[in-house]
Parts: sequence; structure tokens; C-alpha cells
Amino acid sequence: MELEKGDAQSLLAAGWRAPEVFSAPGRDGKTEIWGVIYKPANFDPTKKYPVVEMVYAGPQGSFVPKTFSAAVQPLTEMGFVVAQMDGMGTNNRSKAFHSVAWKNLGDAGFPDRILWHKAVAAKYPWYDISRVGIFGTSAGGQNALGALLFHPEFYKAAVSNSGCHDNRMDKIWWNELWMSWPLGPHYAAASNVENAAKLQGKLLLVVGEMDTNVDPASTLQVANALIKANRKFDMLFVPGGGHGAGGAYGQRVLWDFFIHNLRGEEPPEWGGVPTPAPPSGGGRN
Repeated sequence: MELEKGDAQSLLAAGWRAPEVFSAPGRDGKTEIWGVIYKPANFDPTKKYPVVEMVYAGPQGSFVPKTFSAAVQPLTEMGFVVAQMDGMGTNNRSKAFHSVAWKNLGDAGFPDRILWHKAVAAKYPWYDISRVGIFGTSAGGQNALGALLFHPEFYKAAVSNSGCHDNRMDKIWWNELWMSWPLGPHYAAASNVENAAKLQGKLLLVVGEMDTNVDPASTLQVANALIKANRKFDMLFVPGGGHGAGGAYGQRVLWDFFIHNLRGEEPPEWGGVPTPAPPSGGGRN
């Protein structure tokens, strides 16, 4: 018997666009990398849209949504295309796919992610990979900064929230699952602190004073290393904030950051404008 039937007609009539599923071969030339593309409600294929990637590359799972959702990424309505994909190193595929992360969390599937973006751009002229930003929280915060440190030829701007920027600093039980013991040069190779001097592009660090999940000192170590290397960056320190700090205020700062650095525009003044609630999200740590 039929128990229930969904009807998205009202949602579609209001301008909602379902994300487009897209796949492209990864670094080995044969393994398919899967992701989704979110477009603005008033999408115009004759225009060129800067791209913002939502990243979380923790090896404990896979993160591209697989079920229906009416959630709309607010960035799309600000003139961005938003993308999310799972590169090699994430879970729920083959052992070989997963093992890319072993002693190699700095990889974060970026060789696959970049190829995926390039494949989208080859198919769709409106997908502007000369203006790619990235944001993430927790392990995604580590990944977002890593994009600018290790792949600055592709990623131009990043918002890194509550990142575990050095896997020797974060909780042992999670990090040693993937980075192993004893400590070795692979820890330093993946460290955003050790590699901070390589920074190119625009960076916004966000950290909560009272984060009990990832030690906020990890972000402060990055800031210290960036200052010593004379690298320019922005930082939002949230008094009393926990993991994934910032709330609606931090979300608004993120939007303004990408508007300024990818669209080359000055965001509107905030005075008298209601602050929208941030979208919900999750993470491992």
C-alpha cells in the first residue's frame, strides 16, 4: 500500500532548484568522483559564476548529500555556484579509495576535487574556475586552509572554521586512526602550522574561545606562524564560542568575505538589516 507521497511542486514554484549530480574521473583516470552542484534560483547560463566549494574530507565518512532536502545554500542567492564532492580518502567506497588518507590527511582528496571542478568547467562555460573559494569546519577547516597552502594555483579564497590544523594537536583517538603512531615526518607534511608560510590567496580564520572539541590553540598556532611569515590574513575570534563558532554573525562574515574576494564587490552595510539564521551543518570533531 502507498503510505506517503512527496510533492515538491510548491517548493519548485517558489524557485528552488534541486542540486545537479555530477561525476568525473579522479586522479587515477578511472575512479569516478561524485558530487553535487547548487545553482542560484535565477540562474542564467549566459553568465559566469564564481564557485564556492563546501569541504569536509574526514576519512570517517562520506559527505555529499544522498537524500532529498529543501535546504538552499544561501551563497547561491548571492551570485555563486556552490559545489560539494567526495574525493579519494573518504569512506564508503573501496579499500584503495579509503586508504589514500592513510598517514596523509593533508591530501584531503584535492587532486580529485580539482579534476572534478575542471571537468564541470569543461562542460559548462558558466562555471568559472578562475574564481574558486572554499570553506569548511573542523576537519573541513583544516582542509579549507590546506587548499590555499598546497593548491594555491587553483583555490583563491578560504574560510577555515575551528580547524584541527596540526594532527599532533587534536584529539589522539581520531588523528591516530588515520595518521598512525609513532609521530613522523608525515605529520609535519600535513600540518597547516608547519606549512603556513606557503599561504597564497585570501584567508579568513574563525575560532571559538571555548571550543572543547578541537583546541582553539591549533588556530592560534596557525595565526602565530602566519604572522612570523609576514602573511596577510583575516581572523574572527568569538569570545565564549564553541566548536564551529560564529553563528549568524559568522555566517554573514563568510558571505561578505566571498562577495569581496571572489566577486570583487563591496558587501552591503549591515545596519538595520536583519541577520538570517545560519544553515545547519555537522562534522566529526
